[in-house]
Amino acid sequence: MLQRPAGPPPWSALDDYLWHTCEIVADIAQGQLARRPLVATPAPLREGERALVTGPAWPSYWRALGNGTYQHNQVFAVGQPAFVIGSLLGNAIGNSARRSEAARNAQPRWVPGEPGQITVGTKGAYIVHPTNPAESVFLYWSGLDAIDLVAPDVFEAHYVSVVQRPVRMRLTTPWASLLFVLAAYYRFPAHPRLLTQGWLPPGFEQRSAAVGRPCRPAAQLVLGKGNA
Repeated sequence: MLQRPAGPPPWSALDDYLWHTCEIVADIAQGQLARRPLVATPAPLREGERALVTGPAWPSYWRALGNGTYQHNQVFAVGQPAFVIGSLLGNAIGNSARRSEAARNAQPRWVPGEPGQITVGTKGAYIVHPTNPAESVFLYWSGLDAIDLVAPDVFEAHYVSVVQRPVRMRLTTPWASLLFVLAAYYRFPAHPRLLTQGWLPPGFEQRSAAVGRPCRPAAQLVLGKGNA
């Protein structure tokens, strides 16, 4: 029995975010941001900055949970030989378990942070903590040392914190592609993923047109500084 060839994947919620990303990027590249509606946000925008979008974000950080140290218990047991042996064996097993756990905690991994609402602006991205301002995250494009788009909804950034500590962060958000292209446009204009237009899924513009939602050629516009 002949099977019909598979068609394009159905339009998804993430595709909507990508479509809006293309429109925003095209407006920036062509100097048409003034025509976009104002976006309300509690983020502390810099002078002359425009808030572009808001949305959910789930941060995570590449770090270890410990430094490899643990509490070594020393047990002295007296009494019947069976009791002494059992006590010493139990203590040795406990120390071994604590040592193994400390070794595991010393290995870096992605550790979830506090989720929040992200604001993406023309000069950076902001996650304002609702109750503890000290836990807020401010990513200024000018302060980033490296970026990547790990997945269509995962943006990665490397930077040095205000206490001079290197940070490797991932933000899971439907605005990940917008974060990447803005950071690349303003800070990393020769980023390979920007030059190869790899921040958009292959064939996205054609698929948008096929579903009746044609998008402007944003991937070309950012390379040509407004000229497709």
